[in-house]
Amino acid sequence: MAENPLLEIRQIKKYFEVDRHRLLKAVDNVSFSIRPGETLGIVGESGCGKSTLGRTIMGLYEKTEGEIVFDGENVDQMDRNQRFRLHRRMQMIFQDPYASLNPRSTVLDLIAEPMDIHRTYKNHQQRRERVEALLKEVGLSRTHLNRYPHEFSGGQRQRIGIARALALEPDFIIADEPISALDVSVQAQVVFLLKKLQEEKGLTLMFIAHDLSMVKYISNRVGVMYLGHLVELAPSDVLYEHPLHPYTEALLSAIPIPDPDVEENRERILLKGDIPSPISPPSGCVFRTRCPFAMEICAKERPVFQEVERGHFAACHLHQRKTEDTEIHIGK
Repeated sequence: MAENPLLEIRQIKKYFEVDRHRLLKAVDNVSFSIRPGETLGIVGESGCGKSTLGRTIMGLYEKTEGEIVFDGENVDQMDRNQRFRLHRRMQMIFQDPYASLNPRSTVLDLIAEPMDIHRTYKNHQQRRERVEALLKEVGLSRTHLNRYPHEFSGGQRQRIGIARALALEPDFIIADEPISALDVSVQAQVVFLLKKLQEEKGLTLMFIAHDLSMVKYISNRVGVMYLGHLVELAPSDVLYEHPLHPYTEALLSAIPIPDPDVEENRERILLKGDIPSPISPPSGCVFRTRCPFAMEICAKERPVFQEVERGHFAACHLHQRKTEDTEIHIGK
């Protein structure tokens, strides 16, 4: 796998103005990078800022602070034409297949829409043939071309959304909770399809979800978010076998185990209280109000997100090491 990252996120912040005196800190000082051909999973409870992070990277939300670097180029320094070309290389699969597809458009027009915008075909025959090929790639048929979204199941609609994201042959795709609105029986099929396409096409993926078992299956590395902050980042197997952050431990303890004897006897970590409001987050460590290991320093100082073990990053005073230079290029 190449060393140079395809995408670098540097201290990204996305704040929403609630009123004249209050800000909702949806994403607060998040940094990481993704290498070409890699799948990075982003997990966390609802409201932790996962989807806002994805939409900010895509430019659907204007970031408050920070830098986004794609293939070595700072997005802020691109002119209008460069950004237009960038959109061919970055695409998004949205969470809700019921809301993300125009009910008045046929499958042919839905999938061809990005191609229409970027003028990637010479004639209508070429346009149709490209859409037929995309349908085949996602497990649908050319007989679906002239149908409308309401004629399909949730899983089929999400396949249409995936085909649309692939239409411009992008290098990087953000999948924003692509299985959360689907039946459990269909979720595995969609994840298997994404993994298959990623391997065949060498795609780079950012897979956002709250289902940790699915994230482990598809991801090379996993980042854990809490209240707008990235609190842990590690290779998938390492994170699941040896979590460092108490929040990650609690999330993993909630995953059911197929063995009934092990499931019955194992200890679950139950977090006290509710997630604080991102409008008025706790001082110091944002997780301290629910953490079973909270110390006095946790209320006074925000832990630095740093490399605790090789390739394993965490923001927790339990694992904090004091160094003069705590700035680390995440993921390189």
